[in-house]
Amino acid sequence: MALTMKDTFYISHGAPTLAIDKSIPARHFLQSWKDKVFPQKPKAILVISGHWDTSFPAVNIVHRNDTIYDFYGFPDSMYKLKYPAPGAPELALRVKELLMASGFKRVDEDRERGLDHGAWVPLMLMYPEADIPVCQLSVQSKRDGSYHYNLGKALAPLKDEGVLIMGSGSATHNLRALRMVDGIVPWALEFDTWLKDALLQGR
Repeated sequence: MALTMKDTFYISHGAPTLAIDKSIPARHFLQSWKDKVFPQKPKAILVISGHWDTSFPAVNIVHRNDTIYDFYGFPDSMYKLKYPAPGAPELALRVKELLMASGFKRVDEDRERGLDHGAWVPLMLMYPEADIPVCQLSVQSKRDGSYHYNLGKALAPLKDEGVLIMGSGSATHNLRALRMVDGIVPWALEFDTWLKDALLQGR
């Protein structure tokens, strides 16, 4: 019988220091993932991270994922962490097949890229054994919400194939604005409120 994933998840992964800072509440939530949140063990994991942004959708097709340190100025210990999860080349090709069948005319293959911190930081806490194959799919930030909604819709069959689909990033993300303003910037609050209402109202 095929393993069915009834849910997809969006993880706000916060700062990269989530991997080492034991005082962050989200860390404890992610560490309890297998026991309290999602006890099923997926066949493979597809991560759509806000830290891989390309002009066209792209999947990474590798046999072993390297750990990408796509951040600067953090403690040295951060650059020693490794998450050597196996790649998921079959899943990557399946993602490409589904997207192209849904009208996405171009899907690129990256045969060198490993996992960025939007993938490996939360996964290191959720699945510390690093024994589940992982593939990443890029986002296209110059495209709108409808485009990404349709991209997600195209991936729906993967849930019936034992694949855990996980978005990773943050609802809003502008570090420059964070440094310049005291408190919450109005556009961030407005979007957060809209997002919360949209989720709670099921739209």
